[in-house]
Amino acid sequence: MTLEFSVLASGSTGNAFYIGTDQQKLLVDAGLSGKQMERLFADIQTNPEELDGILVTHEHRDHIHGLGIMARRYRLPIYANEKTWKAMEGKIGDIKLDQKFTFDLESTKVFGDLDVQTFGVSHDAAEPMFFVFHHNGKKVALVTDTGYVSERIKKTVEDADAYIFEANHDIEMLRMGRYPWNIKRRILGDEGHVSNEDSALALTDILGNRTKRVYLAHLSQDNNMKDLARMSVSQILKERGFEVGKTIELHDTDPKNPTPVYQVG
Repeated sequence: MTLEFSVLASGSTGNAFYIGTDQQKLLVDAGLSGKQMERLFADIQTNPEELDGILVTHEHRDHIHGLGIMARRYRLPIYANEKTWKAMEGKIGDIKLDQKFTFDLESTKVFGDLDVQTFGVSHDAAEPMFFVFHHNGKKVALVTDTGYVSERIKKTVEDADAYIFEANHDIEMLRMGRYPWNIKRRILGDEGHVSNEDSALALTDILGNRTKRVYLAHLSQDNNMKDLARMSVSQILKERGFEVGKTIELHDTDPKNPTPVYQVG
């Protein structure tokens, strides 16, 4: 019984995540065009016709751009909380009633042999929520789009086998960059995005004995770089006694290219 996943795309321009078991295959968000989404699935040699549903984290365009297209093309049910459904009105086109499902915040839903747990994050959306996936004793946590990592989030996601974890920006790059101050203030605020440093500090509180991989996600194209994010996070983790490169691997994600499918086990 395997649990596998791929970060199909991650960044300011579009986000999508695939997770699957022997019985269930789910897509989380579809923030790229339908054509791009199909290319991403082709790249990981997975047929989107085999998907069983789409989970939605929140209504921002970089998470729902291709949502309606994918749902209609492959007749997929969509799962989102009520406030997110309302916020998506007019953004994803017509969705048939029998494809609309409510998935409440702070709840767990069973999809075949995959249990999906939701938790709230601090982000400037209607009711943003992310997911922890449980299968056969394995645990994968998806945590991005949050201004800070609360103690409640840490408790929910602690000691997972793998994390897809936000490292959005380098604070100095953001401060010195070309963004207007109101955008900088939003990103740096409690409902914005987590910096490389804050990402690492949060990870030091939640990484457990079974944690093998951390994928650094949702990197800003203007205010971060893969090498910088990896170096910053790695340095802090090593200072706190974690054996990065030995017991724990750090992996990049990309806004246009998927990570290789990883089987948790």
